[in-house]
Amino acid sequence: MAGKKQLIQKAVKNENGNKKNAVARPIDRLKAVLYADSVQEQFKNVLKENAGAFVASIIDLYNTDKTLQACDPKAVVMEALKAASLKLPVNKQLGFAWIVPYKQNGRYVPVFQLGYKGYIQLCMRTGAYRYINADVVYEGELVRQDKLTGEIEIDPSKRTSDKKIGYFAFIETLNGFRKTLYMTVEEVTKHAQQFSKSYGNKNSAWATDFDAMALKTCLRLLLSKYGVMSVEMQQAYIQDSTDTAEFADQAIEGEGEETIDITDFQAPAEEEEQTESEQGPEQLEVGQEAQKIVDFQAPKEGK
Repeated sequence: MAGKKQLIQKAVKNENGNKKNAVARPIDRLKAVLYADSVQEQFKNVLKENAGAFVASIIDLYNTDKTLQACDPKAVVMEALKAASLKLPVNKQLGFAWIVPYKQNGRYVPVFQLGYKGYIQLCMRTGAYRYINADVVYEGELVRQDKLTGEIEIDPSKRTSDKKIGYFAFIETLNGFRKTLYMTVEEVTKHAQQFSKSYGNKNSAWATDFDAMALKTCLRLLLSKYGVMSVEMQQAYIQDSTDTAEFADQAIEGEGEETIDITDFQAPAEEEEQTESEQGPEQLEVGQEAQKIVDFQAPKEGK
């Protein structure tokens, strides 16, 4: 423990004491972290031959997001490693996962969060599902809803308007188990108001892409209760519930310089209890592996 503290103190001292480092461009500071031997080793351990491409994507993401550049580069790499451990790209356009900057106590902090496409991708990797689907339900399409089994009957030919009345997620495993979760627009909105700190902010995804966030909410709730929880899926669910419990519903902001201020926010006790009970030895091991990043020593200039 004392050795780790000395490494961290030495790294901080070098960064603060070196005038050239203090005036270095944000992208150069990120590269110094990314190309440290210990950091490269972490990415190669989880991504093998794809490590180089993933590191390049981090640099591209960081270089095009001014708000992300205000975050500590070491913290950005820590969050990127979470996506790497799940083998999910952090490209904004793909929508599998994001690194979102938010403001806390006057400082910008990066946060990893999973998109609903990322959940679907992880489900597909298990090889346990025959069908996975999530979609919007329009007025007139809902024919019947069985409260006992949760199943719904939808007939697109009976659609009467473009008004959205709800959202559903559906899974069927290879052994024949099937489950559906249907939520009305009002139920999704109530859930967002209760669990999403970003709901109501004009730059949050709840304002810019309500449908995507509603689909993620349905799919996430369904999988957490009835899905096949592989080690990888458990890891993703925990990472999307701990550091980002209050931000899991928040996607990339529409304007680069604005972020959600969550100063003094406390996650609901229910979410904390769920995270502690679900985290197993495998997830702790991943967390310990990721923590090694903070022990790196930034390379001296010229090497």
